[in-house]
Amino acid sequence: MGAAGGGTGTDDPGYRFGRRSEMARDASRVEAFSDAVIAIVLTLMAVELLQFTPEREADGLAAALGHEWPAYLAYVITFAIVGQVWLTHHNMWRYVVRVDQLLLVLNLTLLMFVAAIPVTANLLADNLRGSVADQRLTAGLYVGTVLGEALFFNLSWWWARRRCLLHPGLDPRLAKAVARRFLLGPLLYLVAFAIVLVDPVLSLLAYLLLVAPYLIRGPGDLPPSHPT
Repeated sequence: MGAAGGGTGTDDPGYRFGRRSEMARDASRVEAFSDAVIAIVLTLMAVELLQFTPEREADGLAAALGHEWPAYLAYVITFAIVGQVWLTHHNMWRYVVRVDQLLLVLNLTLLMFVAAIPVTANLLADNLRGSVADQRLTAGLYVGTVLGEALFFNLSWWWARRRCLLHPGLDPRLAKAVARRFLLGPLLYLVAFAIVLVDPVLSLLAYLLLVAPYLIRGPGDLPPSHPT
């Protein structure tokens, strides 16, 4: 009677799952959901940034293309950043074998920042020819968004290591090397933020250079394929 009524405060031994031993989950749904969000972000970004208004088309295609250069610049830079986010997320999550509630929240927050990137990129494109104050404000919002996703990448990896959610066969030395590499993101974005104060347009071009280190294979990236 005591166990059935909850008097002992323990789960019924006849059940495998209870209040103190709930079912765990692998990372497959998290990866699928994250891939979907990133795919939608890239699609919305193209729709927002790669479009012409009727008024500009009336001036001729060449003039319209030349007028839209800020949108193209924002598109290229943002595609590179979101692409790097996808590559890093893809590589990181192949080592995550289980998730807990906080890791789900951290990943959702990361995706919140990623989903905001097209909005800030659109603001950036619209204000690159504006006043210096507007340029700095929109560039600051942009770097704040990408800095946010980079910080939550680091927090996700830190929590997964701390709570033993990674594959048991992962060498701790490799896990530390991945953590050190992830720290590059926030540091480099802070450099870009500092450049905003000097030249907002130059800070955008710096993003392309900041993405470059992630294109070179490092700790945590997929290994090269070998012919069989």
